[in-house]
Amino acid sequence: MILDPNGDQRLLLIEVDDLQPSPGRVHFDLASSDGRRDDEVARVVERGAAMVADRRHADGSGWVTLADPAGNHFCVVRSDRERHQATNASHVSE
Repeated sequence: MILDPNGDQRLLLIEVDDLQPSPGRVHFDLASSDGRRDDEVARVVERGAAMVADRRHADGSGWVTLADPAGNHFCVVRSDRERHQATNASHVSE
């Protein structure tokens, strides 16, 4: 994992067996550092991304796969804060 000096940005590199043909050999998962997944999806769609697949679930889990104008796919996932809130909410309801 690569972190920026402020700890705001992270880049996790994972080797996979099934590379996509170009374009798309690199696949990023984006998570807002201070917002919500759904707001980030709206932001990137406003800037030209196209919806490929909506994998969000009613319980708040899941992700959205989008494509940039060149056709490269990327996903927007829940932020650390959203995942933490979901975990805490499930413990409270138990």
